[in-house]
Amino acid sequence: MTSPDDSSHDSSHDSSTPRGPEGSKKGTADQETEYADRVYRSPGGIAGGVLLLAIGAWLGIDAMIRGEGRAPWLALAGLLFAVPLVIAFTVRPAVYAGQDRLRVRNPFRTIILPWGSVEAVRAGYSSEVLAGGAKYQMWAIPVSLRQRKRATRRQARAATDDPFGRTSVRAAADADQERRAQADRSIDELRGLAETHAARESAQGEPEVRWAFEVIAPAVAGAVLLAVVLAIT
Repeated sequence: MTSPDDSSHDSSHDSSTPRGPEGSKKGTADQETEYADRVYRSPGGIAGGVLLLAIGAWLGIDAMIRGEGRAPWLALAGLLFAVPLVIAFTVRPAVYAGQDRLRVRNPFRTIILPWGSVEAVRAGYSSEVLAGGAKYQMWAIPVSLRQRKRATRRQARAATDDPFGRTSVRAAADADQERRAQADRSIDELRGLAETHAARESAQGEPEVRWAFEVIAPAVAGAVLLAVVLAIT
């Protein structure tokens, strides 16, 4: 389950702030919020990661303080190896959708995709974005088949309850959207943003991939230290 949030800006202005055409500050506020990134993350993944980190820290620190022999070194190496990986797969993943580009932060890579380079956004068994002839997964928007089955049952039940279409078209469309799985709703939003902003001049460019060395380096160091401790003891 993902949680799309809009980044907020400070809406306070002093008396010198230019006012809109109608003599209000609404125009300035609209311009500020217009460029706010929409953020998609997995609350369940973050909660699980925080829980794993808390348990690992408790066990590891206890072993380093009270352990004997090689136990403190094994605990230190284990924490150095495991903590970056837990953070990478649970807390780190996020998707930032702005007006000019889509930024996908996965466990070991950050992919920056100008909207003009995005070819498709889809969700099958995983959430994916196609750009520049390559396919990139979006870890922050996990697909839940269970949620999809529940959403399908809700839609079928709603159709049975209103066989003659007594509900207005607008209300029915809104209700159907709410009944869909969260991942599918997020993908629809991203697809709409891609279609809306693809023609912007500032949204052109090639995909850019950056490796997350801040995660990879400590994990590799922990793995080496763990191997050394196991080898010499």
